[in-house]
Amino acid sequence: MTDRAYDIVLFGATGFTGRLTAEYLAAHAPAGLRWALAGRDGDRLRAARDRLGVPVDVVTADAGDERALRELAGSARLVATTVGPYIRYGGPLVAACAAAGTDYVDLTGEPEFLDRVYVEHHATAARTGARLVHACGFDSIPPDLGALFTVQQLPEGEPIRMRGYISAGGRPSGGTFNTVLLNFGRFRAAAAAHAARRRVEPRVTGRRVRGVSGRPHRQPALGLYALPMSSIDPLIVVSSARALDRYGPDFTYGHFIGVRNPITAAAFAAGAGGAFALAQLGPTRRALGRLLPPGAGPSEEQRARGWFRMRFVAESGDRRVLTEMAGGDPGYGETAKMLAESALCLTHDELPALAGQLTTAVAMGDALRARLEKAGMTFRVIT
Repeated sequence: MTDRAYDIVLFGATGFTGRLTAEYLAAHAPAGLRWALAGRDGDRLRAARDRLGVPVDVVTADAGDERALRELAGSARLVATTVGPYIRYGGPLVAACAAAGTDYVDLTGEPEFLDRVYVEHHATAARTGARLVHACGFDSIPPDLGALFTVQQLPEGEPIRMRGYISAGGRPSGGTFNTVLLNFGRFRAAAAAHAARRRVEPRVTGRRVRGVSGRPHRQPALGLYALPMSSIDPLIVVSSARALDRYGPDFTYGHFIGVRNPITAAAFAAGAGGAFALAQLGPTRRALGRLLPPGAGPSEEQRARGWFRMRFVAESGDRRVLTEMAGGDPGYGETAKMLAESALCLTHDELPALAGQLTTAVAMGDALRARLEKAGMTFRVIT
């Protein structure tokens, strides 16, 4: 793809997370990187370029303009997109990248979008050589790469039982908040999309890989009260385990939110349950969304106080390990960093010769972990 105009095109560069990603690339891009900012509003893109103060091109394209998106995909080795909700706005772009053999990374936290892309575009991407890598932010790099790191601490060829516990402090953006509400309101459509994927996706043979919902419990090894977390994260971890034999002959994963006291756990469960119920009706879902509208996000000072820890407890035979991946502001500072480093990893590092819909652990694995450690995130064995 050396004949293409750009190594990386950042689509959605004027949104909240898009701006942070552009700033990270401007500060950390290797010499000679050919990249561009893309979106629907040329004036805002040029203003964003001027604020960056670096030589970067501007490409105008609307998320619904299929012809413009085909031209955009054909001009780039990789497209990174922050334009969500992806179930509404992401389909034409990922289709264009799959057809053009262009690598693609996004920040989706939407299981329905993941399943629809597999059904509609995985085979095309596998044929053209495109790598379609979703969830390249706080959803779901910490659980995915953290689980891989944990597996690597255990004996090969043995069954593994793993539980992941996410703890974080930070303020969400309006875009993320509204995407969560949309996911709540589309759970039936998501179930149908997942069933469609199961009908066409090859089954794992000779091994067993399972995600388990688990129950609320106290995890004394970490000093946490844990609540089962239904999100895209465990789906990504299980997808990686299905693809990689290193996860052993029998791999089980459960995913939880971890908090320090039971009152916080009860309040979180009640709040999530109430939001889920209200999101089932359009008027109440829209009313909730207005509490934190898209485009709003935490200040630089608030982001500076953010943090996350993704910890794992895993057993294999008579061996038990506790591990941790940790970083700063989860939703925005670190998410922008993770998306940018994923794009740079796919365009600059020696990686497995794979194509189609892939997870970060499968597509990039240790190469991406090394980048994130160099960027300030930590992976460590606790015990």
